[in-house]
Amino acid sequence: MTTEPASSRPKLRKRELFKGFCAAGVMGFGGVLPVIRRMIVDERRWLTQSEFNELLSLCQSLPGANVVNFSFAFGAREAGFLGAAAAAAGLLMAPVAIVLALVWLYARYGEVGPVRHALLGLAATAAGLALGSGLRIAVPVLKARRNVMLAACVYGLAFWLNLSLPLIMLLVLPFSLFLAWLGQR
Repeated sequence: MTTEPASSRPKLRKRELFKGFCAAGVMGFGGVLPVIRRMIVDERRWLTQSEFNELLSLCQSLPGANVVNFSFAFGAREAGFLGAAAAAAGLLMAPVAIVLALVWLYARYGEVGPVRHALLGLAATAAGLALGSGLRIAVPVLKARRNVMLAACVYGLAFWLNLSLPLIMLLVLPFSLFLAWLGQR
């Protein structure tokens, strides 16, 4: 599905950012990235899949939670500093309140067998959401052979050699830029 680039539509207001990210924060409890992607790309068409992937890639290279970084970056892009604050506050408000309530409930009932089993089921659900989101993001990116090579290289450096993200970026970024330059020639 192709949509018009974000640059060709009017900027979003702070209220829209807050409401959108708040809804995603509530619906995506335990796995908010798939919900944010669906909301921003498929439902509201605020970004194309390519624009989403580019912004998410930037946010993944920064310290902190990727989705929170994404809300700040997207909000700032749309409505400056206050837009960043609105998007991040919307994203975090409901989950923080829910987590505080669940912490209280877990402290009180966490040793009960059915509660423990329910939490294992929730963990499996979150893992499935993360896997599904990763595949939806990866499929368009991996259509180019050079991107498959880069992904395999990063995977090997991270999981076989246990290198840190900053070191991986220092090693892979020059190679990636070189491949992009070759592709434009």
